[in-house]
Amino acid sequence: MSTIQVMGAYTASAVRAAEAPLLEAGAPLMQEAAAALAEVIRAQLVQHPGTVLVLAGAGDNGGDALYAVAGVAALAPVDVVLTSDRVHRAALAAALAAGATIRNAADVSSRPDTYALVIDGILGIGAAADSRLRGVGRAVVETLLVALKGSRTAVIAVDVPSGLHPDDGSADAAVLPADITVTFGAVKAGLVRGRGPELAGEVRVVDLGLGPGLARVHPAVTGPVAAVSIPARVRA
Repeated sequence: MSTIQVMGAYTASAVRAAEAPLLEAGAPLMQEAAAALAEVIRAQLVQHPGTVLVLAGAGDNGGDALYAVAGVAALAPVDVVLTSDRVHRAALAAALAAGATIRNAADVSSRPDTYALVIDGILGIGAAADSRLRGVGRAVVETLLVALKGSRTAVIAVDVPSGLHPDDGSADAAVLPADITVTFGAVKAGLVRGRGPELAGEVRVVDLGLGPGLARVHPAVTGPVAAVSIPARVRA
């Protein structure tokens, strides 16, 4: 069960700066994030058994999502829609080796309500000032918004709901509201202001060891968060 906590939330640039020295030192942050995400997916599959749909974008969020479902594909069928011509190749290879199947957006649009669980890994905290969805990602999300209304399908957002600005919480209509947002390293400011609280659902924070880096900056905002902390488990 989550409890309401007043927590500091950070800008995307602050989080990336805190990650940088760990990445330079070779810390497996993507693997840690994916392992924690996989734990959440496994727990949700107990409550929502059935096929998992992964929406995988070009960046690290898509990689996190693909590595995570590689760890759960033995438990449920997994369909993957690639929303960009670019993809994290190693993560995709891992997901396919574990049994995931690539689907095109038209397949999903013809039967969107057959999915028990949707993993939203389209966009994350990339540097683009405009966080709105475009192209295939936007089209699939718009289809799901209609098809899943009133359904029991659960949605897990990877780091932030795609289309939600990670800093100011702004968003247009093409955002898939999450039941759970698994956010990495720290709460993002956009999750607690603007439309963030409306779209993020329950926030689960994966501890990636960013505390020393984040201690050098002030949070962008503080606010009440229904948060559960998840320790990373890859490093000994």
